[in-house]
Amino acid sequence: MNLIVIGTQWGDEGKGKIVDLLSEDADYVVRYQGGHNAGHTIVIGDKKIVLHLIPTGLLQPGKTGVIGNGVVINPEALLQEIATLCKENIDVSGRLFISETAHLIMPYHQRIDLESEKTKGKQKIGTTGRGIGPAYADKMARNGIRVCDLYDAERFREKLETNLKEINLILEQVYQVEAFDPEDIFKEYLVYAEKIKPYVLNTSLLLNQAMDDGKQMLFEGAQGTHLDVDHGTYPFVTSSNSGAGGASTGTGVGPTRFDEVLGVTKAYTTRVGSGPFPAELTDQMGETLREKGGEFGATTGRPRRCGWFDALQVRQTVRINHMTSLALTKLDVLDGIPEISICVGYEVDGKVLDEMPTALSHLEKAKPVLRHFPGWTESTYGVTDYEKLPKNAKTYLEAISTLVACRIDIISTSSKRGETIVLRNPFTDK
Repeated sequence: MNLIVIGTQWGDEGKGKIVDLLSEDADYVVRYQGGHNAGHTIVIGDKKIVLHLIPTGLLQPGKTGVIGNGVVINPEALLQEIATLCKENIDVSGRLFISETAHLIMPYHQRIDLESEKTKGKQKIGTTGRGIGPAYADKMARNGIRVCDLYDAERFREKLETNLKEINLILEQVYQVEAFDPEDIFKEYLVYAEKIKPYVLNTSLLLNQAMDDGKQMLFEGAQGTHLDVDHGTYPFVTSSNSGAGGASTGTGVGPTRFDEVLGVTKAYTTRVGSGPFPAELTDQMGETLREKGGEFGATTGRPRRCGWFDALQVRQTVRINHMTSLALTKLDVLDGIPEISICVGYEVDGKVLDEMPTALSHLEKAKPVLRHFPGWTESTYGVTDYEKLPKNAKTYLEAISTLVACRIDIISTSSKRGETIVLRNPFTDK
């Protein structure tokens, strides 16, 4: 089984817990896009671990984690994460592998990211300022520096000096900030190169050989489909393909080798940063969802914008990714809310749409058309048996499944690993 796990909304859907849960039955867990702007939070017992680059599955003993070529890597952040896991007695030696063709985030990428956002005013994207966008921009402009370049010192120095000739001019003359000394970066990154060398290899070859040997593979996306640079709410998106298609280009595994796509969705909707959000709640109910759900960014700590579940959004995700099933998280956050709503349409200029429009101008003025459902007073927190869910909770879940045209396989009822309803495990229930 080769399974892709993606986010169906604007990220923060709880993919970390679902990947951690399913990793128990996988041999390899593979990260295929994004950088250390993504934060996957996993709760094990009383401990909360937040991972940004390292595949979530490495928290399970005996699993192999792979960082694919589609990821952009800040080596300092990666080494810090490895050190953090070591302190938790989680040894990644011989279990973590990094693609030699993954691109590197350089110090100047982070500086450009921060300075560029300052100049945009109301048009700010809401980036994390960690250099992800500029690193991908250099990759597409064919100016990027890859992991393998670190092991050819002359080539690395040449590429670095060439890049900085232009970048330093921009930093000094456009943003009026201090330029970088290429020698400082050269020395710093050669130190990183030695430290990460034991993990670096041809991961495309590794993964395809593992598949040939019948290994169970889980491919882990960061962010959500509506942050995908091609299919998201552009330009308020990330800089890579966070949908299922990115799993192939971001790992060097052919698209026909994947078997299923599981999408993770919240029982409501959240978004961090700027961009259209038709189902957003700006009243007390939105604040209630934020407080009950602990909706603050795992990477930045920023408060998330909250709203009702948007069926148009998730239905589009199902179609784009040809999803086979859903994992729904944070059902327990809705406990005790008297009436719960689902966005089933957008009203734009007096016309009701039943599919998400492409044009940003339409999305920005879309008003949600809501269908209301009675809430439930019983607690769903920690429930592991579907039959023990309140009747109204089941009705709500069935409505979501029907509206988005996708079955629900997994229901999370708390942040803890074991407090989950598994109706079907893609790895074990064929």
